[in-house]
Amino acid sequence: MATIALIPKGFHIQDINIKLPNRNMNDTRILKITGVILALFGLVSLFLTGSILLDLFHMRAKEGNYVPFIVDTNFVCSFIYLFAAYGFFIKSRFAPTALFLALIILILAYVALVIHINSGGKYETRTVTAMLFRIAITILYAGIAWYYITRTKLLSKAA
Repeated sequence: MATIALIPKGFHIQDINIKLPNRNMNDTRILKITGVILALFGLVSLFLTGSILLDLFHMRAKEGNYVPFIVDTNFVCSFIYLFAAYGFFIKSRFAPTALFLALIILILAYVALVIHINSGGKYETRTVTAMLFRIAITILYAGIAWYYITRTKLLSKAA
């Protein structure tokens, strides 16, 4: 019985020269667009929370029953968002790390908010919705940062 060789003698996988599309250019474009959106989100957060903390434009009265530690948390996270947005532009690993840190801070603040609400503290319903939205956005951006920065760098080292 004759056998058919599927791989010719002397063939090496390294001999294959396949040009793949330049994913690096698309990744850079995605990171820059995402970085701009994240920077805008961080700037808006910084302006709004700063306005409440400093009572600019009489924002405290407009906010009603705001929870001070939530405003403080959002203020800190707005700086982390700006820092991470810069990381998106330079493709640095500190971007996903910063966003995961912001996520941990937000989750801890949300747990504290739930405890505050259950103990009879005053709050606005939109605060709960805003915190869930902010957590979801941070998860999204942390995932994008991890996929396009950390994962890509890990794969390039393995290759």
